[in-house]
Amino acid sequence: MPIRHAACSCGQLTAQVVGEPVRVSICHCLACQRRSGSVFAEQARFRREDVTPSGRSTVYERAGDEGPGARFHFCPVCGATVYYELVGMPEFVAVPVGAFAEPGFPTPTVSVYEERMHGWVVPPPGAEHYR
Repeated sequence: MPIRHAACSCGQLTAQVVGEPVRVSICHCLACQRRSGSVFAEQARFRREDVTPSGRSTVYERAGDEGPGARFHFCPVCGATVYYELVGMPEFVAVPVGAFAEPGFPTPTVSVYEERMHGWVVPPPGAEHYR
């Protein structure tokens, strides 16, 4: 069973994850574009019991376009988001895939908010698509 380590840019806030993600997805919503500083955000969803955070975090809670939203945990020193809680799904924790700094991480299988996707972005072959 793999053990992965997610971390912020300065290393103060981390999350250890045991096992494979339940889901890996990319989100094209405008809030994720702003939060990630990119044209989409990629995240991996894990069972809560498989994620062990460590370090201090500041929390930003955001209402969702659909559903109750999320609580983002980011480093108060460098500002990087390391994990977030899905308010309507307390049994899961999501981790931005970039926080793992692992180029071989599993490919996303879901692409959401594609109506806001930049025209040059091409989701992975075989991914489920949601507008």
